[in-house]
Amino acid sequence: MSFINENVIPGEHGKVFETNAKNPEDVKKIQASILAVEGVKDVLVDLNSFPVALTVHTSVVVNIEEIEKVVQKDGFHAIPKALFPL
Repeated sequence: MSFINENVIPGEHGKVFETNAKNPEDVKKIQASILAVEGVKDVLVDLNSFPVALTVHTSVVVNIEEIEKVVQKDGFHAIPKALFPL
């Protein structure tokens, strides 16, 4: 793994995560949990995609595992999309 694959880097692109949550209330709960992580600036939600996509923007470097752990506490998964499609 590389630094870019293990962290969310500050900037306008952010990092896209996919979640298995389908209910809009569950997605709002996940969004709030991710926003509570130190360094997370905002979380944009795309409910029209399948699976639901969450774009996370940060003000500092944030480890992806931190985001995955807070979402798992809500009973769901947040899996980062690959940097480059295969």
